[in-house]
This record gives sequence, C-alpha cells and structure tokens, in this order.
Amino acid sequence: MNFWLTLAAYEAVWFAAVIGAGHGQWWPGVLGALVFAAWRLAASAHRRVEGRLVAVALLLGLLLEHLWVRSGLVHYATPWPWAESPAWLMSLWLAFALTIVPLFGYLHARPVLAAVFGAFGGPLAYLGAARGWHAVLLPSPMWPTLLALAAGWAIALPLLTLLARRGLQADAARSTP
Repeated sequence: MNFWLTLAAYEAVWFAAVIGAGHGQWWPGVLGALVFAAWRLAASAHRRVEGRLVAVALLLGLLLEHLWVRSGLVHYATPWPWAESPAWLMSLWLAFALTIVPLFGYLHARPVLAAVFGAFGGPLAYLGAARGWHAVLLPSPMWPTLLALAAGWAIALPLLTLLARRGLQADAARSTP
C-alpha cells in the first residue's frame, strides 16, 4: 500500500509542479513537494537515509540543471528564483529523492539497470513537461538535449540508488545486536 500511495503522491507533485510552471506559477510544485516530504519523512523508517538522499539530489539537481540551462539545452517556464534551478523544478528533485527508498528498491543493487532506467525515464519526464504543459522549453533539434538529459539521469539515478543501498545497509547494521 505504501508503494502505491508514494507513487500516486509523487505523481501528484510532478503534475502540480509542471502544470503550475506552465501557467506561470512556481508555488504549486513547491507546496506539493513540502507536503509530500512531510508525509514521506513522517512515514519513513529510514529518515536519516532519505534526508541524505534529499541533500544529494538537490545538489546534483542544482549542478545538472545549471549545466543544461547554461549550455542552452533547456529553458524553464517560471524561472523563479533562478533560471538555472527554478523552485518548482528543485521541488521535483526533492520529491524524487524521497521515492528512491520506497519505490526503487529493485534498483539499489542494479546500477546498470538504474542507469538505463534513468537514461530513458529522465528525458521522458522533461519531454512530457515540455509537450504537455510547456513548463520546459527544448530547443530544436531536440536530440542533443535528450542525449544530455539521458547522460545526466544515467548518472543521477544509479548514484542515488547506490547511496540508498549503502544507507539502508548501515541502518541495518546499526539495528543488529
């Protein structure tokens, strides 16, 4: 049940952020992510692990988004407070980090599969945000952007799942007498 609730809640945050940004509003995604984070952390048996994942995901998101925007590969609607890392977009990085433990357990020990999943799933999310709600603007031709997004997410997802695996193992070792 927790799996499906987490998935549905994350998707609600994604839609709130993307639709809000497409309509010039940054706050729906931020508010949704904060509510999601409060719920996830309250329900989590691994708050320390998930807190670290949030910190790493936010730093990684800041770095990747900065590179993609500065390279001219993506442009974001509603770029408040920074064009390289709008609040609504960073809220998605925060919320995504909180799905790594409950939704992606099968990837924790499969970095190659995580890289493949990231390489396809990451660009598809950006493409959906671009085509569905104009929250992301992708220049023509799109293939360099999609390739850069695929490379970034092929690194990001395995890194986050590896950190989750190590954190969960450390938690298990601490709780074992």
